[in-house]
This record gives sequence, C-alpha cells and structure tokens, in this order.
Amino acid sequence: MKSQDIRKAYLQFFESKNHLIVPSAPIVLKDDPTLMFNNSGMAQFKEFFLGNGTPKSPRIADTQKCLRVSGKHNDLEDVGFDTYHHTMFEMLGNWSFGDYFKKEALAWAWEFLTEVLKLDKDRLYVSVFEGNPAENVPFDQEAFDIWKQYVSEDRIILGNKKDNFWEMGDQGPCGPCSEIHIDLRTDAERAAVSGRSLVNADHPQVVEIWNNVFMEFNRKADGSLEKLPAQHVDTGMGFERLCMAMQGVTSNYDTDVFTPLIQKVENITGLKYTSNEIKSISEEQNKINIAIRVIVDHVRAVAFAIADGQLPSNTGAGYVIRRILRRAIRYGFTFLNQKEAFIHQLVTVLADQMGEFFPEIRSQQHLVTNVIKEEEASFLRTLEQGLQLLDKVVAETAGKEVKGEKVFELYDTFGFPKDLTALILKEKGYSFNEAEFDSELAKQKARSRAASEVTTDDWKVFVEGNVESFVGYDQTENEVKITRIRKVDSKKDGVLYQIVLDATPFYPEGGGQVGDKGSLVSANEVIEIIDTKKENNLILHFTKKLPENVNAAFVAKVNNDLRTATSKNHSATHLMHLALRSVLGTHVEQKGSLVNPNYLRFDFSHFAKVTDAELRQVEDFVNARIAEQLALVEYRNLPIQEAMAKGAMALFGEKYGDTVRMIEFGESRELCGGIHVKNTADIWHFKIVSEGAVAAGIRRVEAITGSAVADFFAQQEAALTQIKETLKNPQDTLKAVVSLQDENAKLKKQIEQLLKDKAKNLKGELASQLQTVNGVRFLATQVDLDANGAKDLAYEMGQNQTDLFLVFATVTDDKPMLTCYISKELVDSKGFNAGQVVRELGKYIQGGGGGQPFFATAGGKHAAGIPEALEKAIAFVQ
Repeated sequence: MKSQDIRKAYLQFFESKNHLIVPSAPIVLKDDPTLMFNNSGMAQFKEFFLGNGTPKSPRIADTQKCLRVSGKHNDLEDVGFDTYHHTMFEMLGNWSFGDYFKKEALAWAWEFLTEVLKLDKDRLYVSVFEGNPAENVPFDQEAFDIWKQYVSEDRIILGNKKDNFWEMGDQGPCGPCSEIHIDLRTDAERAAVSGRSLVNADHPQVVEIWNNVFMEFNRKADGSLEKLPAQHVDTGMGFERLCMAMQGVTSNYDTDVFTPLIQKVENITGLKYTSNEIKSISEEQNKINIAIRVIVDHVRAVAFAIADGQLPSNTGAGYVIRRILRRAIRYGFTFLNQKEAFIHQLVTVLADQMGEFFPEIRSQQHLVTNVIKEEEASFLRTLEQGLQLLDKVVAETAGKEVKGEKVFELYDTFGFPKDLTALILKEKGYSFNEAEFDSELAKQKARSRAASEVTTDDWKVFVEGNVESFVGYDQTENEVKITRIRKVDSKKDGVLYQIVLDATPFYPEGGGQVGDKGSLVSANEVIEIIDTKKENNLILHFTKKLPENVNAAFVAKVNNDLRTATSKNHSATHLMHLALRSVLGTHVEQKGSLVNPNYLRFDFSHFAKVTDAELRQVEDFVNARIAEQLALVEYRNLPIQEAMAKGAMALFGEKYGDTVRMIEFGESRELCGGIHVKNTADIWHFKIVSEGAVAAGIRRVEAITGSAVADFFAQQEAALTQIKETLKNPQDTLKAVVSLQDENAKLKKQIEQLLKDKAKNLKGELASQLQTVNGVRFLATQVDLDANGAKDLAYEMGQNQTDLFLVFATVTDDKPMLTCYISKELVDSKGFNAGQVVRELGKYIQGGGGGQPFFATAGGKHAAGIPEALEKAIAFVQ
C-alpha cells in the first residue's frame, strides 16, 4: 500500500467505529506555554484530559504533525544515524474521552493491523504494564487478559514504568500503556533469535508501531497519583514506521514517504543513496547515506513549521527551526559537496506528495521555498566566515591541539558545528580538546536550564467543575469568584500566583494581542493583575500576592486605558491587513503580529521592499476607513464554513474550531478573538513608523494610533522648530537644509583632495625611514591621516615595489586604526598575510579586523596601545 492509502485506511476504519475525524493541529503551538511544538498526537487534546473543556465528540481520530527536537522528547541528534528516528513525523491517533476503554481500544488496534492491513500476526508482540508497588499501581491484569484473546502468552511482554507507563509531563494526566511491536527481520534471523528478546532493545527492525495509553491517573506536584474522575484512551501510531511494515522494507527512508525526496537529492547532487537493505557499504557511502537521510527528514520539519507560521530566528521556537535547517545545510556542504543553496528545491516534491492531506504546504509553497533558500544562502556565508575564523584560531594555536573553548565559541556564537570544525582541523593536521568543548557545552546547558527552571504547584480548587467563562467582549468590570489558585516559582520571574475566575473580563494573551492588566478588588484589599494568559483552556490571571480571603466576593477590573489603546491598535491591524492586500496584492498574508497599548507590529508575506509611495497609500487607505466611521460588526459562534463564505480571512498556523468569531469593519473581515473598537472613528489616526525585512519574503511594519500619533506629531513639530532655530529661522527651511548639504559635500571633496596631497607629500618623507630587515623593506609608524588617507598612502608607496611591508596607525575621533600593506610578491614568496598581522596587532588597540593577504585593516578603541602595536610589528619580518 502507498502511504496515502495507509493514512486513508486508518481514518476510514475509525470513522466506521463512530470516531469524528479532525484535521491536524498546527505543528507550532501558540497557546501552551509548556511546549514549543506539538510533540505528540494528544497535545491538542490536553484540555479535555485535564477536564478544562468538552470535546466535539467523545470519540476522535486524526493524523497529527509532530516535532520532537526540544525538551524531554528530543530526537534531533539521532536523526540520520539510524533508520527510524525523525524530527517531524505523523502520529495516527484515536481518542476516547470518558467513552470506551481498554477492551475496545485493544480489539480495534488488533483488528486494524491484522484484518484491514493484514500484517502477519506472527511478527507482532504486545506489552502491558507490570505494575509499580511503590506507587500503588497494580499489574495491568485487564489488558493482559484482553490480549490473551488474540495472542499467545509468550507474545505478551511485561513492561516497566519507563516503557509502559505514559506521562504527559512531570504533572498531569497519565496511566499505563500497552504497546504493539513488529519484528521485520528475515525468517532466518527470526528463527535464530526470538523477537521477544529484542522488544524495546533499540533494534532497528524490531520496533514499536502503536501505543495505547489508558489515562487513569493524575500526577500531582509531590509525585503522588490520584484517580481521574473519568477514564480516557490516548493512542499513537507512528505513520512512517507503519509504512515501513506495510511496504516490506527495513527502513523508514525506504518507504514512499521519503523516496521521492531522496530521488530529488540524488538528481541535484549526482550522488546515490543506497538502501538499508544493502548490508556492506563503504565508510564514504555511509556518510553520504546519513547526510541524505538528515536532509530529507529535516526539510519536512522546517517546511511544515514555516507553513504553520514559525519563521527561523535567533530565539525560541524560531531558533530551533533555524538549527534544524542549518544541520541539514551543513551535512549537504560537508558530505554531498553542495556549496550553493539546494534544499529549497525539495519543497516542490513535498507539496506534491503531502499537499492533498496537508493543504497548507501547497498554499504556502512559494513562501516556504523562498524562506529556506534565503536561510541556506545566509548560513553558507556564515560557513565561509567560520572558515576564516578557524584559520585565525589555527594560526594562534601552539602545537597541534586547538582549545575546546575556541571550538565552542565558534559553535555558540557563529553556529559552526563541532563535527565540521573537527573535519576541517583534521584536514589541516590538527585536532581539538573535546573534553573542554563538552565542559563548555554542559555549562551552557546548565545556565539555560537554570534560567528556565519552573516549579509549579498543584491547583487548589475552590469551585469544582468546568465553570470558567470569558465575558470581556461585553464588560471590563465584573463580579467574580476565585475557582482555583496555584503558585509558580521560576528563576526568571520569581514567585507568582495564577488565579482562575468563574467569569472573567480579562482578555488572555492570544492572536498577537497582549493580555489585559488590572485588579481584583474586594471589600478589604486590592490585588494587582500584572498579566493574563491562557493555558489548556483556562484563563490565568498573574499576581504577585494571594488574596487574604480567597472565598471573598471580588470585582475584576480591567485597566480601561490600556485596553482602549490596545483595541485601537488591534482594529487598525485588521484595516492595515486589508490595505496591504489592496495596495500590494492578494498574495499578502499575515505571518505574525503584536498588538499592545503602545504600538502595533505586523509581519506579512511580500517579496520586495514596500516603497515610501506604497506606505503612504496604505496609510491613506486606513485613515480613509477611519474617516468613514465604520461600525464594528461582530459575529460570535458563527459556523466556520459560513464565515469563510462571507469572505473572512483565516490565518495559517491558527487552530480554529467548528464555530468562530468574525470581526467586520466594512470590507475587512477576519476571524479573530481579540478586543476591538466599536467604531473605526475611535482609532482617530493611523501612522506607519517603520518598515523592513524580517526574513526572506517576510516584511514587518510598525505603526501607531490614537494618542501615540498625537505625541508623534508633537515630537516632529518640536524637532522642526529646533532645526529652524539652528538654521537662524530661514523663510524656506527645506531650501536651507539642501543648501547646507551641498556646501558640506563640496567641503568634503576639498578635504579629501587635501588629504591626498598630504599623503603624496608624506611619501617622500617616509621613504627615507624604510629599514631593511631580512631582505624586506619595512616601516611601522603613525601618520596624521584618516583611514582612507592611510590606504592611499600605502598603495602610493607600494607602486612598482616588490619587497615592501608597511604598517600605518591612524586615529580619527579617538578611534585607532591599523593598516597593513604587503607587496604581493612577498605574500607569494614568504607567505606573509596582512589579515593575520592586523588581527594580532589589533589586540593592542583592543580591536580586530581582517582583509586580504596583501592589504588589511583593524579598528579598535584603545589609542594608547598604538606605540606597542607598532613596536611589535617588526617581529613579523624578523
């Protein structure tokens, strides 16, 4: 069966068992601060397991895009070296929320595998939880008895807590699980060694394909377990591994999930990938195989993350995506000899292959391709810089072992992988101290863990049941009761408290809009709310102290000034989105936003700089809508298909339910959960303050509204008044500034000419100071010129010379500069390098630099170090 047919068969089977089939949630999580990425099929259903929401159906099935590259589940470093680990993978899952339990889950799993897919029963093994007396969790007799109906007891394996007790995290719902493993070895191998002994032993052909988790318990903060009020089923089956089993191969990479991508890499590079079926391959071929596996795996993860709205960046989830892509680029550079960008060419194959079931990869194909291409080009340039830096490190190394700290600096600051460094050093006859590198890496990880360490207490629940609601669209003040409280202690923020209310007017951070601030007021005290966020369908109000009486009657009061300013910026964001599509074209799509009381920030897809004229058109468009005084039209609980039929804009990477909220201002219609003005006239005025690039194909606009615009104009007027006063109040200020610029340009030219003349005059004077050292005509001195003048002087003196070695020092505005010129004949005959000279001498002026072997410069900040730098220069020719 082809992979598409296997996926369809799974979903059709569970649809026949009365499961609602739902689409995959985005791979990038926006409303769960505990996870960067969807790392399992159950992540999008956490709120239901926690009892904070009600699912659309008690039975659900899907295939979920997952990414395991950070935190507890991190498979990144294994990818490529074996045949079954991946960064991105699909997890087929079926779920029961308080409906069926072990009997049905296990029976259907066996039926699907053996009757629908017709897998060989003799190749299957199952496992059940052996129990844990220390936690008072018994042996799973029920699952054991169910399995005895389908398999002999010698195929039922008792698993320990590590293998057969599944937990969402350190706290939360958990329970015993029952895994299904398949033995894909040859008949001869199976006859020689029992598959039972290889289950959970990391054998590449004896692998787990399906895990049935029985959610029965809740793990509390103190580590103890308590029974959940309802029993749930949470299953996950690795799609790629299932395809491997169904297609009669022994590697995920030999399935049609990956072979089209591998063939594309072969076409681009001219190198061949050898199947895992071939047992005897050379070391060189093995490196090629690993590189190709890395690339075809990583491009899937990166492409889907970008399609879901996560651009590569230097922080957070964006840094993880950039790191994955750079790992792929590095393998292509080192082992496939690809010095130009090429990975972006695989996106077409991916879109053709997966676009039917995951339409986002097809609709975002152009953007994904361009972002990856630009990232490739950028990192390839970084690799070039890294090579130059490595040359410097080698030049400064005494002996043949480079310090591990230096290699770590290259890795940490420039993203230069350690194994690439090792490879290049080996080619030069060097090695590096791996123990020192590992020590530095461990220190960094410890710092990172310490910075992000968070301790969370259990909820103290005062009102049972799912009673919380949001009333903030209609009210900014409301009588409330506290339903639950917990303490959170983090290295970053210290001790904070999270309070949940029964009916809150506070808007939680989401959709780009910041969370509300305000207060909780009782008869005896005022508790400041410093932020509001949403987690697993609960609205959390952050405070620095707890109420004295949590059972008291409170009034929740939103800070209206901040809320009003924020709402103006949010509504203006919608109008600007429409304006950008009208002015630039309908290819424009929102790729990120920030809406707070002070300003709005909007990222969007567009492949050219937005011109000043276009920005003015956007401003005029928005301000025209403000002048029209368009009233807010709000649709709540609107069926999503009806909203789309009305022309609503939906954002890729957002998770929408069956019913949505639609905001309409004239022709602007967007699905949005944020806070808005009642009329566009409330915005008062809209002003763009900046526009620039964020990533390839992504532009960013920052803008202001309301009183911020009034302040902006006041500042501009004050600045203009100061300029007029400085220019002695001319009648035409613009004409006076242009005249001043013209005069300045003329004076600059005169100064440049004077400096050139000065340099020519110095030439004869300095020629008499040249001394001969080891057959080299040498001079190191300070000259009263600027950097350009020193360069002109060096080239002037070097004309028709074949044995010249010059070092000039200059100081401009207290900033020292060293200039080194060496005749090209000396570079060739004696191996001199001006770049190395200025890097070494630059230390004395607390700076650095570089350049070509015959000419280089170094800037610094310590002019007092010039005499010592000039004194040390002669050592290079002695």
